[in-house]
Amino acid sequence: MQVNSEQIPVTDSNSDPTMEAARHTGAGNSSTVAAGVGQRNGDAEKAAALRRMKSVALALLIVMAVVFTAAFALQRQYPWLEYVRAAAEGGMVGALADWFAVTALFKYPMGLKIPHTAIIPRRKDQIGASLGEFVETNFLSEQVVQEKLASVDIARKAGKWLASPGGPERIAKEGSALIRGAFTVLNDDDVQAVIEGMVRKHLLAPPWGPPVGRMAERIFAEGHHHKLVDLLVDRAADWVEANHSTVNRLVSDRSPLWVPSFVDDIVGDRVYNEIAKFIKAVQQDPDHQVRQSIDTYLGDLAQDLQHDPAMIARAEAIKTQVLGDPEVRELASRTWGTIKNALLTAVDDPDSELTQRFKSAVRDFGSRLVSDDELAGKVNAWIGDAAGYLVKTYRSDIAGVITDTVARWDAEETSQKIELQVGKDLQYIRINGTVVGSLAGLAIFAVAHLVFG
Repeated sequence: MQVNSEQIPVTDSNSDPTMEAARHTGAGNSSTVAAGVGQRNGDAEKAAALRRMKSVALALLIVMAVVFTAAFALQRQYPWLEYVRAAAEGGMVGALADWFAVTALFKYPMGLKIPHTAIIPRRKDQIGASLGEFVETNFLSEQVVQEKLASVDIARKAGKWLASPGGPERIAKEGSALIRGAFTVLNDDDVQAVIEGMVRKHLLAPPWGPPVGRMAERIFAEGHHHKLVDLLVDRAADWVEANHSTVNRLVSDRSPLWVPSFVDDIVGDRVYNEIAKFIKAVQQDPDHQVRQSIDTYLGDLAQDLQHDPAMIARAEAIKTQVLGDPEVRELASRTWGTIKNALLTAVDDPDSELTQRFKSAVRDFGSRLVSDDELAGKVNAWIGDAAGYLVKTYRSDIAGVITDTVARWDAEETSQKIELQVGKDLQYIRINGTVVGSLAGLAIFAVAHLVFG
């Protein structure tokens, strides 16, 4: 019986699927080409190792056949060669039997379609489904994933990386690229339309009167408006002090023509002094009647804004007048333009304040993850819960990738892939079969010779 070495063909660059993909998708992607070359070199090494192991197994079979032939021919002349013949005969039987068993996994032995052979090519889809089910049941388990993540302590490892000098730099760099890419993809008109819609929905659609009235009521009740009143009174006092002549002129302009000018001056001075005294009294007395009147007026205004339909309608009219359609569009356009220009300027400058603050925040967060046990525990718990949810929800879909991928493979290609991965180790079965068969043959012959002579 002639047994070939069943060498697995090694694909060259012209037939390598990864290299073909690299050529069809641009031929300039160095990372893809490098991955293809790495995969091809790895497969070539595995194929060479498989060929060597097949050669060793075949060489042992040939050695057993030569020893058997020589021992069989000379055993009458040298009776002790009967033991050698029996050992060699058992070795040949074991080698052939294990060759048949190993070969039957991947192809039909010697091309003969013997039942229950070529198991992998014929049952490829069932093997893929079983493999997917095995992975889903034993690996994609919520408990298994959570226990593994808990043992890894992702939070602290991530914290150490974020706190390292290169971590914030990498995050900022990737974030800058993401922002630039987002601005490249986003259409300005669409974004402005979204901002305009949000302004109309959240700013213009609700009535202004009641919320403004409630906010004003709290401000007035807590006396926060008193500083503004003080400022207005102080400005009025400054104006009066600096405009004595203006007051005199106003009095003179409104007096009859027949009144002498010196009388106008006396009246003007009197009016100015009274105004100055009045303003000074308001300025110095926190409980002045004018201040109380202002407080009362502002309190009534806050109530009217909340409950008076006429005042609420006036507030709505003012809102509509101030923020009409053109104004809202201009506001949306200015808002988006300001945000976009500010972000692009910041991300393009690695020394900008925004970039530096972002790096500092990332670094501080990483340090807290390392030093704060409570925070690290919470982050690990969140990661575990999220991973558990994803596995629980999508475990069938994830395992389905294995089943679908194997189903798309060609039967012969699948057999070659699997043999390339495990075929070298399977050749040890042939070697062990040869050795065990020899020992078994020798033992059986020795026992039989001992018993029957």
